[in-house]
Amino acid sequence: MAQHLSLVSLLVADYDEAIEFYTKKLGFELKEDSTQGDKRWVVVSPGGSSQGALLLAKASKAEQQALIGGQGAGRVWLFLQTDDFWADYRRMLDAGVLFLEQPREEEYATVVVFVDLYGNKWDLLQAKRA
Repeated sequence: MAQHLSLVSLLVADYDEAIEFYTKKLGFELKEDSTQGDKRWVVVSPGGSSQGALLLAKASKAEQQALIGGQGAGRVWLFLQTDDFWADYRRMLDAGVLFLEQPREEEYATVVVFVDLYGNKWDLLQAKRA
């Protein structure tokens, strides 16, 4: 039996501003945007990837709204793996993505921390070959 994690739900304040950020600034693809009653089912995934995606979930209650941008409790909790770190870094920098540090070389990867439009911390990383 094989399993994989298909979606991670990410709280957002507004569907359209989140779609704009993830598609225009991070280069994600909009996989689905459909209406389900009073909500939308919005799925984005990294460009060129068939694995892993984000379900952009609009916060509808005060307790959910309070957690927008804080689902990782201030830690990096989302990891965007790339096969061309420098091209993605420059493209994202040119698009206005906020990086919290300069890129660094670690034993395991070239990595840099950035934040999305709500303040969630992400790593952009390219793993080093063994």
